[in-house]
Amino acid sequence: MGGDVEQLRAEAESLRKKIKDARIAAADTTLSQVANDIEGISRLSFRPRKVLRGHLAKIYAMHWATDSRNLVSASQDGKLIVWDAYTTNKIHAIPLRSSWVMTCAYSPSGNFVACGGLDNVCSIYSLKTREGNVRVSRELQGHTGYLSSCRFFDDTKILTSSGDMTCALWDIESSQQITSFRGHTGDVMSISMAPDESTFVSGACDATAKLWDVRDRDCKQTFTGHESDINAVSFFPNGNAFATGSDDSSCRLFDIRADQELMSYSHEMINCGITSVAFSKSGRLLLAGYDDFNAYIWDTLKGERAGILTGHDNRVSCLGVTEDGLAVATGSWDSFLKIWN
Repeated sequence: MGGDVEQLRAEAESLRKKIKDARIAAADTTLSQVANDIEGISRLSFRPRKVLRGHLAKIYAMHWATDSRNLVSASQDGKLIVWDAYTTNKIHAIPLRSSWVMTCAYSPSGNFVACGGLDNVCSIYSLKTREGNVRVSRELQGHTGYLSSCRFFDDTKILTSSGDMTCALWDIESSQQITSFRGHTGDVMSISMAPDESTFVSGACDATAKLWDVRDRDCKQTFTGHESDINAVSFFPNGNAFATGSDDSSCRLFDIRADQELMSYSHEMINCGITSVAFSKSGRLLLAGYDDFNAYIWDTLKGERAGILTGHDNRVSCLGVTEDGLAVATGSWDSFLKIWN
């Protein structure tokens, strides 16, 4: 029995080496070489235009609505707040059954928001009730670990990731899991849907990112390279690549068609974990939130630092770029959200 296991291990290792060699053979150039003639970005200075005050404890997550005006934030003060970022007014303050919330999402239609955390449940709230009050419309139960991330497809389907090492696609109406996506060997921390919504990428504590097809439960590709937990993933605007942020102090850009890493974004002066990543509308900038209270802006093509968002007094736990690409929001453990451009 022991011999069989050893033999299988050796076989897996040789296959891994073959794949690695094939990737190296296919890599006839690097992103740095291709982008060599492109002009670098001059130092960007973003300014905080608005501060959203109202949470009383650490903010863990935020997500923009598709209208680029409203956003939802989740804090461990036990509140989900829907904001108007133009006026800084609170549209809804939703008291949660469990204050240990880790993620939130806004549905593309603007009709629903969702959240979840250490209660292992994805709670869906309807914002457009006849009575005008916000109420729980569904509670999706089925994960056996904390809910780390959730994203709506539409008003009928939502995708979740969990500390139980799986992702799940749910039918909201029936509160049933449609598909469970298994393959990670560590807590899944983040998910990002491709622009065409046929695939999604997940990042996990096994230091890998995986690409999944929503139409079946199989993992299509696995991307390695990080040396520690991946906390955040975000698709590149054209859907052919994605970025990751990790506890190893680096962000990385992976290309799906090339099946490998194109660029790593790090600096010897930055040695803390990354909580969140997002691309600008064009994809030229990669924004990332860090444990050192800052968010850094990277030039995606050159791999160089192009700017810094400084002003929070604690870890930047989440960030997001608006659909129209005109603003970025950061949320922090200092209990404030800031809107920058």
